[in-house]
Amino acid sequence: MAKKKKLLSGFELIGIAPNILLKHVENTAPFLFQGELDTSGEKREFLEKLRFYKKNLKALAHINLTEYFHICLAAHWSTAGTFVPTDVDNQIREGLWKHKSIKKHIEKMARLTIESWSWDYEQVTNRKSYNRLNDQVMSTHEGTWLSVAIGAYCALIKNDMPELASEVASVIVAENRKEEALLLQLKKDQDHINFLRAAPLMAHNFGDLDRVIEQWNMTEDSFCKSIYRLGHIANPDYDPILVFTGTVNKKFSSKENHRHMAMRQPRCLRKSQMFLIPVGPFMDNWGSEIGKSKILTPVEKAEIIAAMYDGYVRQDQAFGYCRGFGALMNELSIEEKDQVESNIAFDLLQKINSSNFKEIANRTLEDFEGEYIEGLNKFKCPKTDLTFN
Repeated sequence: MAKKKKLLSGFELIGIAPNILLKHVENTAPFLFQGELDTSGEKREFLEKLRFYKKNLKALAHINLTEYFHICLAAHWSTAGTFVPTDVDNQIREGLWKHKSIKKHIEKMARLTIESWSWDYEQVTNRKSYNRLNDQVMSTHEGTWLSVAIGAYCALIKNDMPELASEVASVIVAENRKEEALLLQLKKDQDHINFLRAAPLMAHNFGDLDRVIEQWNMTEDSFCKSIYRLGHIANPDYDPILVFTGTVNKKFSSKENHRHMAMRQPRCLRKSQMFLIPVGPFMDNWGSEIGKSKILTPVEKAEIIAAMYDGYVRQDQAFGYCRGFGALMNELSIEEKDQVESNIAFDLLQKINSSNFKEIANRTLEDFEGEYIEGLNKFKCPKTDLTFN
């Protein structure tokens, strides 16, 4: 059983202490506290909240359940795109909604959840896709939001607050429609690469939604049933593009977009938000940013290359690491390339130079992406009979 601790405010804390949570955020996203990000503006207040408490740790002793929930949201939003996201998922999806003081705080927490839908997270993730018509962005952050929002909905239903639950439900539907519209627009534009970027994002987001519905045992609730398994089963209220996209993800992207455990080892990647990993396998720009960076030493770049190769070996067909490696090497001067390679173990360098890893890295971007474009053009979804073109 989790250890309970009362703060000076009287709030009975269950879960990670807020000061420890801030340390976890600093560990994975130190750039948040070093002035790299623009935290001004109401949609970025969640970033500034963490910076405030980092400077005023004593204030944490006076928080209540709503404020602790807010800090957990801010911490997770700030790190969901990093190599080591904070481990408060179950707290914000379920645990805090079942706190013994929930009745005093549930309305404020639900409204905070609705507000968080529009938080500006662009600076803290590189895993994103856009709708060119309105510049709406989609990332895995929407999955984080959906998982919290459906938790809020379930808690409101169980606490006999149907009107506020309906408000939350309407925003959940709006998010679903946003993702549906983005996918339809990318298909209309015949934007193959961005569609392939969007597919794992949507699969992740609706996967989070499904897991929390199951976590709350709400699969038979009428609203939950209406939005359950959207990426897997045709739903008469939604376009079949969602099921098509889910199938495309399994075919082309699922092996590329996992937890990137190998990339947790080179801590130098945490120096800047510019190094946050993008959607695989399209990692050329990421590799270029690392290669041309002046804040990474040749030793650190060698460490990153070793991790890229490790990730490729660990995760069969994770070609994004190959592309990142190739782009990184192309940015190096002859002198820096020699310095980097001199810091890679000789046997590892031999493996890299004689493997498919190097061959995939050396392919032109046009050739590499062309194979995916051709594959998507030829693909027919067995569940919907849809094709991309």
